[in-house]
Amino acid sequence: MAKSIVVSFAGVESTFGLDKLDRSKLYGRRERQSLDPQGRRCERAELTRDGALLVRSGMTAQGYFDEVGTWIPNKDLVGLDRDGQPLPQAPSTLGVAQPLMGPLAPETVLDLAVRTVYVLDPETLDSALAQQLQAGAAFGFAFNYRADYQAETAVLIANDTGYYALVGRVAEPTWSALETVAGESFAEDDHHDDELDFEMF
Repeated sequence: MAKSIVVSFAGVESTFGLDKLDRSKLYGRRERQSLDPQGRRCERAELTRDGALLVRSGMTAQGYFDEVGTWIPNKDLVGLDRDGQPLPQAPSTLGVAQPLMGPLAPETVLDLAVRTVYVLDPETLDSALAQQLQAGAAFGFAFNYRADYQAETAVLIANDTGYYALVGRVAEPTWSALETVAGESFAEDDHHDDELDFEMF
């Protein structure tokens, strides 16, 4: 079972259980199944390019094959910087109290490129924090489900249906602007295209 999200507001900690929200939980799901002539369910698989290995569904989530076909599990992979040096991992934040930032401006929340939404179950909830959330305030905190090379940002919100954490990365839009305003010139151009001669038809 996953550890809880722990946040700190004005020195008081609150703890939330978390459950990932996905489309199937909102709308249900339908699955199309392929059956063989005997009515048995078929499982998807794929051959490697050399035809030596059969890769079944879910296997590529556990690791990778290198150029010579050697299996490398995910736990042995490391991130490298541009100079080829190992990158430090950001630890998981679950079970570790994270200070809340905010209340956040609406623009800050909208700048978050949300990748995951968690439904939160308050295990211990500070009354002052609950009051702020129910009034529509949003608070940010650092979030990392598991140790990784890129920590994410979470936004804690609430509405009439419960408490939620929106998890993603802050978008940094790049704005373009004209350095020089182009002026339109009406001067006659010395170069003229050849006029169409209707006598040629």
